[in-house]
Amino acid sequence: MFAAAMPTVSPLVAAWTSGTLTGLGMFAVVGAQSAFILRQGIARAHLSAILLVCALIDACFIFGSVSGLQALTAWLPGLAGAVQWCGVAFLSWYGVQSARRAWRPAAGPRADQAAVSSRRAALLGAVGFTLLNPHFWLDMMVLGSIAHGFADARFGFAAGALTASVLWLAALGLGSRLCAPLFRDPRAWRWLDGGIAAVMFLLAWRLLPL
Repeated sequence: MFAAAMPTVSPLVAAWTSGTLTGLGMFAVVGAQSAFILRQGIARAHLSAILLVCALIDACFIFGSVSGLQALTAWLPGLAGAVQWCGVAFLSWYGVQSARRAWRPAAGPRADQAAVSSRRAALLGAVGFTLLNPHFWLDMMVLGSIAHGFADARFGFAAGALTASVLWLAALGLGSRLCAPLFRDPRAWRWLDGGIAAVMFLLAWRLLPL
């Protein structure tokens, strides 16, 4: 009687739930992209556009991974290595820029905000921190592999993973806005940029094929 009264969960809902939980476990980490978003949000520099670009990239690649991203990497075996070295170079460059800002701070928060006011530069940064991160490609491969275990409901899993991505991006955006009042003091910017520089250099070092 009790078993018969239990509601039946559709395969699509089960796949969506699994995708959301899996995505949160994979995306909810403070890495290079997250650090970049937090800094832009604190500076109030094109945060909405950056979040939209990141969400669109995630959407394309999450559903692309379910559709057959594995076939692309099998067809281009050198893709992973190229992305890895590009990621090392990009993270190192941004680490140097952050270290310079920490060592020679701007005159104040307003001047620092002006340094990141270019929409084009901000959006290119969002694209770079996403696509030049080998961990992003690995996450997409893993999500695609897991999704295929749900057969016809695999796109429900992809929708769940995208839901997790949007939730994490929204949390980063909200968190950066809440932290903004703390950065009226120029010294806070020095600490932030110093921390970001350390994160970038550490990630670049970890990507090196030692």
